[in-house]
Amino acid sequence: MGREASSIFLPDLIAPVRRIGRRTFDFNRQVAIMAIVNRTPNSFHDRGRTFALDQAVEAALRAVEDGADWLDVGGLAFRHDQDEIGVGEEIGRVVPVIERIRAKTDAVISVDTHRAEVARAAFAAGADVLNDTNGLRGPGVCVAVAEAGAHAVVTHSIGGPGKLVARPAYGDVVAEVAEFLRDRARFAVENGIPADHIVIDPGHDLNKNTYHSLELTRRLGEICAIGYPTLVAVSNKDFIGETLDLPKDRRLEGTIAANVACVLQGARIVRVHDVPGAVMAVRMTEAMLGWREPASPRHNL
Repeated sequence: MGREASSIFLPDLIAPVRRIGRRTFDFNRQVAIMAIVNRTPNSFHDRGRTFALDQAVEAALRAVEDGADWLDVGGLAFRHDQDEIGVGEEIGRVVPVIERIRAKTDAVISVDTHRAEVARAAFAAGADVLNDTNGLRGPGVCVAVAEAGAHAVVTHSIGGPGKLVARPAYGDVVAEVAEFLRDRARFAVENGIPADHIVIDPGHDLNKNTYHSLELTRRLGEICAIGYPTLVAVSNKDFIGETLDLPKDRRLEGTIAANVACVLQGARIVRVHDVPGAVMAVRMTEAMLGWREPASPRHNL
């Protein structure tokens, strides 16, 4: 006889039914697909393929057609080995994309930035969410979100975007990430962002090595138990490539496996490059959890 173990965790969520932008989600029974739209010349996976404005807009609208619920627009990569760009240049990258896709879709739009000035400009252009890989540590960031009535994704990282963290070390990576997220969520609430406008992200691979990211994936339920809807951004990341010894363009199956494992432990938003594959995997997972009816069942007697 084998050991009995539950592989499914259903977290008690703070405000599971949420109106984010123009769409409503029930995170007790639904997983949102967030499509990545990088308007950067040096993104680790896209390698600048959507840096041109028309290509970025086209990619965003195609993602919605493919089933994405959410579009995450970024103008500055997280990586440390890049030239700094000014606030004006970052705004010039993200705002035109947001304006054009906002006119075409009711999908949720987030801006991936850690700067308050960029966030304000993005909200004015039609963005609904700040996706902050700096954990809301930048000056004025919480005020910008609160004033706009926007949502915020609070992500764990040690150094934040553009900062080199050599050989990151943790005693217990899951416990330390969880404590950081609790602390930053408390900070957000204390600075005007309602609890029902907060999402958390453990930050796979952000100042973490492969073993850290695997441990976060294996014990993601401990992060989801904090109570805020949890976003995971594992798509094509190096912990998948190093685990499977695969280059960036051959990590789709590993990405799908990691996303499904995270959903079964409570993740409710998945940030992805490949939308069709993620949609099929997530919809199947929802059906197996009893949240979604089969699309065309045949009742053969």
